[in-house]
Amino acid sequence: MRNHPLLQRRRLILALAGICAVASPPTRAGAGANPPPTGWVQPALPALAWRITRADGRQVTLAGAVAGKVTAVQLMFTGCSATCPVQGALFAAMANRLRSSDVQFLSISIDTLGDTPATLAAWQDRFGRAPGWNAAVADPADVDRLADFMKGMAGKRGTHTAQVFIFDRQSRLCYRTGDSPAIGELEALLSKAAQLS
Repeated sequence: MRNHPLLQRRRLILALAGICAVASPPTRAGAGANPPPTGWVQPALPALAWRITRADGRQVTLAGAVAGKVTAVQLMFTGCSATCPVQGALFAAMANRLRSSDVQFLSISIDTLGDTPATLAAWQDRFGRAPGWNAAVADPADVDRLADFMKGMAGKRGTHTAQVFIFDRQSRLCYRTGDSPAIGELEALLSKAAQLS
């Protein structure tokens, strides 16, 4: 019973969720070469019709995937062993905690060659797949523009961030967090975005 896979997975999720509960320091102007912008996006930016393929194999656009609900989006890839497991645990924990028909979570892989619907589904299963949490892989033709749009700046190709990007019900990017937001911070931001849209 001690080494039961389900118990091990739950312990991993709780441990990673604990890490997420520690807020990262705010981004300071001048810290790093060009830190990505954070905070409320003014004016909010409409998501475009960039193509993504969900873990269930369905092809949708980013604009369609986030329409009608306040949506938290993260960029990741399943082969990442640094920040992505923490990001997966965060979204699994948040989706289980909120269980709201008005809020959803979307993990988008930027590894267009290595990730498939099957690898995304297996990645979600590692953290306990929760209702309201989807995963998708970006289309190779769109991935760089999609990542630059999310981060608000042109970045080094093939890299991701531990930021979370919040979209309102009208499919508009309205908030960019700093790296690794705490659960409480993210919950408050989703609530605020719901009030504003």
